[in-house]
Amino acid sequence: MNSAGPNRPRVVIAGAGFGGLTCARALWNVPVDVLLIDRNNYHLFTPLLYQVASALLDPGEIARPVRALIRALANVEFRQAEVTGADLERRSLITDRGPIPYDYLVLATGSQSDYFGNASLAMHAFGLKDLDEGLALRNRILSQFEATRWVTDAETRRTMLTFAVVGAGPTGVELAGALAELIRLVLRKDYRDLILGEVRVLLLEAADSPLGTFVPALRQAALRSLEKKHVEVLLDAKVESVTGDSIRLAGGKEIAAGTIVWTAGVRASQLGQALGVPVGRQARVKVEPTLQLAGHPVVFVIGDLAGATDRGAPLPMLIPVAMQEGRHVAATISELVRNGEARAFRYKDPGIMATIGRNSAVAELGAVHLSGFLGWLMWLAVHLVNVISFRSRIVVLVNWAWDYLFYDRPIRLIVRARDRE
Repeated sequence: MNSAGPNRPRVVIAGAGFGGLTCARALWNVPVDVLLIDRNNYHLFTPLLYQVASALLDPGEIARPVRALIRALANVEFRQAEVTGADLERRSLITDRGPIPYDYLVLATGSQSDYFGNASLAMHAFGLKDLDEGLALRNRILSQFEATRWVTDAETRRTMLTFAVVGAGPTGVELAGALAELIRLVLRKDYRDLILGEVRVLLLEAADSPLGTFVPALRQAALRSLEKKHVEVLLDAKVESVTGDSIRLAGGKEIAAGTIVWTAGVRASQLGQALGVPVGRQARVKVEPTLQLAGHPVVFVIGDLAGATDRGAPLPMLIPVAMQEGRHVAATISELVRNGEARAFRYKDPGIMATIGRNSAVAELGAVHLSGFLGWLMWLAVHLVNVISFRSRIVVLVNWAWDYLFYDRPIRLIVRARDRE
């Protein structure tokens, strides 16, 4: 590392997501050398990934090169590598580029889609966890509309133009609303012979309401907004299996759908199980209240990978949790370097929110509950402030304003990368 000092402890951080990047930034004035490792060379603002999939934002507006984000941090370096495990006894992180020794290790490799062992879902459904999945889904949506212009059979067109989103959590609700608006406000102008009656956006949820973590009044407000935007919400609809063009529900009902998106489950990344340590629900690594790994006081686990609890309750897999844990671990490492002690982590809940599209969102901020236009303004402000760079904030704001004023999505491109043969 080009900023390494003599005899300074080395902190290795696996994962440049919200937890890992926050931790690295918080160590800027601590007498340690930090090495940040990630399989991608970018940091992704995942809350807006669905807007890449729905042709509103370009990937460069929600992702920034890690090296650009740490450029001002003299004691932080980045290396691109796939993390495959760790030798906890020898204090070495295992990657596809070889082992990396550490004095302190922070594991923040996030989460992945959980198909609950359903092979048909893993094979046929689109995920929405990383940038390549967002781009693949955008290509699929636009390609389906292009392909149907050559199809004369109405029933075939209906199947091709049925988009089913499975899982009515925040990601599923936001994607379904964005898809409905893309089709009805934008694509209907591109495809002048489009028959809207042949297009369906479905949102399937196994529970009896969308947004199960919100209070009942906000769930109902979200449901009404989705229905106004012509999203067909199917509740108590548990998916049993899928094919390339259909969904089979528990009970036997089948639904024809040309595109199926899975947002109904996540689990911790595979690193947790590769460590050979105890894992709990959703394959999350069990940690001490200090976020340290039991028996390994120099190893910390944060973000979606960590099965952390606060006052006995498991912490949700949310960005604010990861960021607060990242800052806490940085402060703990600072204390340990100075021969101090680790302190227990306490989470401060800033609230939750979800948008259903233009002029509509729900926000639960402690005792304050907002829906409709006020909720939407709050959602816009919070997400704009948290976009990773000033340049991205400006571009995102311009694209949002353009879409709002002119009912237009500027990134309607079908682009597929090709590897050299």
